[in-house]
Amino acid sequence: MYKFRPLLIFLIVTVLYGAPSANVLLDRVVAVVNQEVITWSELYKNMETDASPQLRELKDEERKKVFRENEAAFLESLINVKLQLHEAKVMGMNVSDDEIAEAIDSIMKKYSMTDSVFRDSLKKEGYSFEEYRKRLKEQILISKIVNQQVRNKIFVSEGEIAKYIDDNKGAQGNEESYKISQIFFKKPKDESEMARLSEKAAQMIQSISGGESFKELAKKYSEDSSGIAGGEIGVISKSALLKEFREALAVMKPGDVSKPFWTERGLHIIRLDEKLEPRGIVEIQEEAKRQITNKYFMEKYNAWIKTLREKAFIEIRL
Repeated sequence: MYKFRPLLIFLIVTVLYGAPSANVLLDRVVAVVNQEVITWSELYKNMETDASPQLRELKDEERKKVFRENEAAFLESLINVKLQLHEAKVMGMNVSDDEIAEAIDSIMKKYSMTDSVFRDSLKKEGYSFEEYRKRLKEQILISKIVNQQVRNKIFVSEGEIAKYIDDNKGAQGNEESYKISQIFFKKPKDESEMARLSEKAAQMIQSISGGESFKELAKKYSEDSSGIAGGEIGVISKSALLKEFREALAVMKPGDVSKPFWTERGLHIIRLDEKLEPRGIVEIQEEAKRQITNKYFMEKYNAWIKTLREKAFIEIRL
């Protein structure tokens, strides 16, 4: 296949990005995909754009260190993007100005943003409006080609749905469940200490009734690992709960805090954060279909990307 000569690559980079000044490191080509180059500056611009909020909060040097450690993997992802865009163009696909305008309007409505607020937010993210339109156009184009070549070719039968439900009975949410937080005290070895703990728990109930934070009390006093999370122990199905928990929850509404009660493990004060009703059969079937579809999608998508890479010219120079 055709390979770019170094001089030609330099001329292309110069045309696209301008001639480098004497005091700026010369931009370099890190990959060639078919007849398109990916430069170091493009790679890092994309890494900056796609960085998570936590990564963006790191100091400049720390963030660049993370980028250096992940630049090879990110380059592979960027190559896949280029291949999908190329395939969409080969298939004659395009994105109209109206489609882009409609997508932007939908985003602004979703987040209740005016045009000026939207443009200001783009500036904060390091985008010009035209740069954002170009990136959005590429995302829409990729969505179109992926739908045509992968997603629209997925079929899930009723038999597959029934089998998935049967194989995953414990994870279907088809029984009542509760989202709970607790303050927990380990059962003392000396039974004479139980009265002292009960008194302490009663005082804690008074503090909560007086407006003190359940979460902060759990962090300070709870004697199990949930204390770190402010007492949160997550969602638990009714059948998985101890009898003492079920009895306490039977008379509680979301937001209620229980009276202290004992189990074999120790003394508990629980707060009902949310009560989740069992899902109907239609919801369970829809969730099963969604899970199967997602599995098939990833399998078919990865196979399609592999095909695109096999028929393309790719040269990595990182």
